[in-house]
Amino acid sequence: MTISGKELGLDVFGLTGLNQVHRNLSIDDLIEETVANKEGVVGSNGASIVDTGKYTGRSPKDKYIVDEPSSTDQLWWGPVNQKLDEKIFDELYEKVINYYNSDDSKTYLFDGFAGFDPNYSINVRILAKRAWQAHFVHNMFIRPETEQLQNFSPDFTIINASSVFNEEFEKHGMNSETFIIFHMGKRIAIIGGTEYGGEMKKGIFSVLHYLLPLKGVLSMHCSANVDERGENAAIYFGLSGTGKTTLSTDPKRPLIGDDEHGWSNDGIFNFEGGCYAKTINLDPENEPDIYNAIRRGALLENVVFDQDTLEVDYDNGSKTENTRVSYPLNYIDNSVYGKGEPAISSHPKTIIFLTCDAYGILPPVAKLTPEQAMYHFISGYTAKVAGTERGVTEPTATFSPCFGGPFLTLHPLRYAELLREKMNKHDVPAYLVNTGWVGASAQSGAKRISLPVTRSIIYAILDGSINDSKCEKDPYFGVMVPERLGDIDPHLLVPSKIWDDENEYHQIAKDLVAKFQNNFDQYDLGDSQIRDAGPSY
Repeated sequence: MTISGKELGLDVFGLTGLNQVHRNLSIDDLIEETVANKEGVVGSNGASIVDTGKYTGRSPKDKYIVDEPSSTDQLWWGPVNQKLDEKIFDELYEKVINYYNSDDSKTYLFDGFAGFDPNYSINVRILAKRAWQAHFVHNMFIRPETEQLQNFSPDFTIINASSVFNEEFEKHGMNSETFIIFHMGKRIAIIGGTEYGGEMKKGIFSVLHYLLPLKGVLSMHCSANVDERGENAAIYFGLSGTGKTTLSTDPKRPLIGDDEHGWSNDGIFNFEGGCYAKTINLDPENEPDIYNAIRRGALLENVVFDQDTLEVDYDNGSKTENTRVSYPLNYIDNSVYGKGEPAISSHPKTIIFLTCDAYGILPPVAKLTPEQAMYHFISGYTAKVAGTERGVTEPTATFSPCFGGPFLTLHPLRYAELLREKMNKHDVPAYLVNTGWVGASAQSGAKRISLPVTRSIIYAILDGSINDSKCEKDPYFGVMVPERLGDIDPHLLVPSKIWDDENEYHQIAKDLVAKFQNNFDQYDLGDSQIRDAGPSY
């Protein structure tokens, strides 16, 4: 649909030069535009293939929030949410608007929703100059029906001007020519200097992290699925690369969503209308649902492909380890949305904290007490996987509060307190699952725990058979570790039994405990029971 900016109310943003805006184009039209604009190609499997340019991951050091009266007292200021003076925002905003008003290339606009629960959904509007970026948000957000567009009014707007750079960033005290800036009071964000689509996706996630907890809804960086009856919901917390998408996209359990959810008084609901999966080393045998979702309408980013046959080499990470694909939720046949239902569920029955332990100390699975669950949620230990963010070239141990620190806009304790309240109210057990290394560190060249082993662990948790196993207490983390679990090698379950060098195991374990303790000092709830539930030696 082509419509004038004035009819869409874009004049209010100063966008007075947009006579023709391509609004909510069909997926076929977006693919056609992408090819015609030479932004990408269509691969042999029908999926579009694009290159996101210089940035193949998020640029967290270039993300800012405007320091303005309506939000400043609520926000968690610091390295995650860097303050920016409103005058600098106004200057860069004018630069973005002038670019849109003067540039004669096409403008693409997407109007849609974030949040399947209508009580907490927000209307999102995104403008872009790249057809593939419009394709990306078409895949990732909830697509409206035609009648829903008639009186559409955005609750939050992103203006993506990836071709605009801030040449005066040093004068502004900013980190580079790239900027991703949110003005919570005006409900608008501007993006410049990076084409990476994930900035738009995670941008709206950050906005929901601000709005929903103020309404008593826990916003979560997690995936979720249910059993075949639509019951026994499970949520999986974890940073990118820990297995949220892969483990929740399960042929035996319909998917609710793979990355972002809310937990209200009524249950859980997906924020998004699509999935954004890593494709590096994608295996059709181990990840058939994701592999089969890569077809016409899906959008591949930064993959290597044969220029003649247009066949993708998923094992090639020469551009980046953070190769990605976005696709609508209903491309997963075994999803709640794919079955014609909204991506919502009742309250979860199980919470799983996924971590990628680069040190090889944490067990593949452990039962957590409520206090231990809070401790590990606040800690958010994992490893940043190569390519997920700029500058990360190898797995690096890190702590990320609430398993989503880069996206939190309020203080981590706001989310932790909401989680504790909901876990206690609905009596939800929690488990820690390590998808990283056991028996050796990542730097040793050892292999990660295999996906089939992790899936077996998840099934044992969800069907309750893990409770039939005798457990032993981990000497450092105090969690209860099953001694046997189905046909999994029992030595793999207990880290201390698989290390070749016992002295090295104890030294690395003590070092990791110290890291946990030092990190927790930042986020202590003031609850001695939670502090005491942490690791020690």
